[in-house]
Amino acid sequence: MPMSCSRRGLLLASGGAALSLGPIGAPAGAAPGGRGVKATGGGADDVFATVRARWRTLLLGEGFRPTAEPFRAKLAGLGATAARHAARMAPTGTSLWPDAVWAAPVPGSESDASAASAAIRTSFRRLYTMAEAFAQPGTGVTGDDALADAVIAGLDHLYARVYHEHQAPFGNWYDWQIGSPQALLDTAVLLYDRLTADRIAAWCRAVDTFVPDTAVARYTGTSTGANRVDLCRVLAVRGVLEKRDDKVALAARAVAPVLPYVTEGDGLYADGSIVQHTYVPYTGTYGAVLLDGLAKLFALLADSPWQITDPNRANVFHAVEAAFAPFLHNGLCMDGVSGRAVARGQVPGSPLGQTDDHTRGHVLMAAIVALGRSADAEANRRWRSLVKGWIRRATPSRSPVTDQRLSVAHLALLHEVLDDGRVTAAEQPCDSRVFPAMDRAVHRRPGWVASVSMCSRRIAYYEHGNGENLHGWHTGAGMLYWWGRDFADEQYSDRFWPTVDPYRLPGTTVSAKRLADGEGGPWGAARPDTDFAGGTGDGTFTVLGQHLKGLSSTLEAHKSWFLLDDAVVCLGSAVTARDGTAIETVVENRHLGAEGTNTFTVDGRAQPSAPPWSATLSGARWAHLAGHGGYVFPAFPGSATLRARREERTGAWHDINTATGSPTRFSSRFLTLWFDHGTAPVDEGYAYVLLPGASARRTAAWAATLRHRLRYVAARDVHGIRVPHLGLTAAVFFAAGRCGRLTADGPACVLVRERRDGTAVVCVGDPTRTRTDLTVTWHRPVRGIVSRPGTVVTASTGAALRLIFAGLSRAAGVTQRITVRLG
Repeated sequence: MPMSCSRRGLLLASGGAALSLGPIGAPAGAAPGGRGVKATGGGADDVFATVRARWRTLLLGEGFRPTAEPFRAKLAGLGATAARHAARMAPTGTSLWPDAVWAAPVPGSESDASAASAAIRTSFRRLYTMAEAFAQPGTGVTGDDALADAVIAGLDHLYARVYHEHQAPFGNWYDWQIGSPQALLDTAVLLYDRLTADRIAAWCRAVDTFVPDTAVARYTGTSTGANRVDLCRVLAVRGVLEKRDDKVALAARAVAPVLPYVTEGDGLYADGSIVQHTYVPYTGTYGAVLLDGLAKLFALLADSPWQITDPNRANVFHAVEAAFAPFLHNGLCMDGVSGRAVARGQVPGSPLGQTDDHTRGHVLMAAIVALGRSADAEANRRWRSLVKGWIRRATPSRSPVTDQRLSVAHLALLHEVLDDGRVTAAEQPCDSRVFPAMDRAVHRRPGWVASVSMCSRRIAYYEHGNGENLHGWHTGAGMLYWWGRDFADEQYSDRFWPTVDPYRLPGTTVSAKRLADGEGGPWGAARPDTDFAGGTGDGTFTVLGQHLKGLSSTLEAHKSWFLLDDAVVCLGSAVTARDGTAIETVVENRHLGAEGTNTFTVDGRAQPSAPPWSATLSGARWAHLAGHGGYVFPAFPGSATLRARREERTGAWHDINTATGSPTRFSSRFLTLWFDHGTAPVDEGYAYVLLPGASARRTAAWAATLRHRLRYVAARDVHGIRVPHLGLTAAVFFAAGRCGRLTADGPACVLVRERRDGTAVVCVGDPTRTRTDLTVTWHRPVRGIVSRPGTVVTASTGAALRLIFAGLSRAAGVTQRITVRLG
């Protein structure tokens, strides 16, 4: 069973500080990977003491001034929380706190069992908070003997009653193997000088029971990716605590399977994708845990007998810029790669520890800074520059360096970069990337950023589990996220997910058929039986396509996106269904906040600014939403009816997260635009252009000059555009066909960009990842080939360019780039 409901929220309380400790000398007789280091003997003791001190520093952070903000407030809050925990402790046979009861679950009740095991983890986490408040300066309970005694008594109670070597586990595996032992061991490190050898030995016996060496014997099941890194962390700290060389050596060895690139399942992919739970894009949350955990282990074991020197470490360093940075925007981590964690939201007044896209991003930023200490100097410089740029561009109210939900150690890392005058803040990049292994794409411009989420046999519609993200059904149905440079960074934060209409997510084509909570099954089980999802691009522009089949629906559609300098062109065809319920393509569903009255104009005429309001926009050429951007609606034969609505919606986090979501209800306002395809569409289509950040004047100008700016086609099986001023032609072939000067003899995405130097770049991608052979022809005079990949077995030039590919499926959807000299 996958991890528990708040599994990744726990990351917020763990540190990730950079180290200033010197190298550790190997003791006489040490044999890395064996049992050469003994628990006795001065040399070995010195090594373990040094490594233990390192872990303490990693947990607590360093280099910060406890009297300066935000540390003063953070430390004071930590102390107050610890004091409350101490005051409320009331040990019984089935609990340490009255609200965290691990009573034996009712047989056959999985939810009760999970709640009971979560109560054990919660109890250990509270004891860790108390221990950190004891160990950190400026908490008001720093060095308080009574607090330390209470922590030790609590650990003794948990060992005596539930977390011991004779206990049979129940509920969620994560609580027994990762959540509880990590908190237990970290607490023991912080209070090490106050603990007897017998206590340490007893607690380690318990950990050994639930996390035996066999937990990392095979790279499978719950011992892959981020979970594997967490298990290695448990083994390493457990070994350090009781001076067991074999345990630390095992942890160092067991990290190895995480480091190579994978071609299926969980892990890092060469194309920058990160997947967990086999079918779920997880650059956020799980990816953050993976990066944070590896940064800690690399630092902990550096220059020791157990140093991790596997050459595949380079893949982790490469992932910072290839996998993580593209999904970080002004400090936030995009929801499209955060799985079910989107249902763990933060609203005013909610308890610390809940997360949103901003805090997930802030954790990743701190992990990048920490990992930089293990990288080469040039990579470290680039990464610190990236982090400083994200900090500087962040919304002031959501600044990473003031985020009180971060640990002290994470805050210290971010302030280290902010205060370093040698670091220059990196500018927002201008690039465009496709991540074939996780059906995602990101398009970044100086003024805005967009991301598209798709699904296929390889990638789930969405993920739910442990009661989280119960209404995420359509997030993989072509959801188009976008943010502006100086606006809209709160678009998917705050109240978006519990209040948005889950049947009208922006960019998606969906059936209004009502779905059950968690429809399709947990942990990414719900996937369509289609292969076509992906695209191609030259790094500046991208074309994407998706053959969509609706979740638990008869809906099918062909969808495409063309990501340009100042626009996203969205085309659809073959929209067909027989559900008897409304089929819609959602142009936009913009979150306006609790009281938003942003002016909305259609063809220059202002519409009512307060909800409720709805209208049919027959014949509309363009629309504009103040503070956000514009929308252009090209003439499209047979296009569906365009509708608009301004509404106030009410929801609660508990609606989409029954595990930890608050039942408190609140409201938010939305402006929604959608195409109504009716209840039984047959081969319907749509066309619209999104202009992020555009003014009303610019939107009107785009609409007025559309035929000069853009030429497009959206036939049933072929979508394409031509943008003359960019020298750009791009097409999505859902089947063999022709689009202007481009032809393909099977499914493919093609993008051609003519350049002023007399050359052109032809980019070809196989979104199905199943094509063995493919022929693409560009009916344009070409003099010669400058470069081509090995997949191109024949390239003929002259009056036209004819490219024959072989073994294309081995490219796994990655763009094949050919450069030619024009005739």
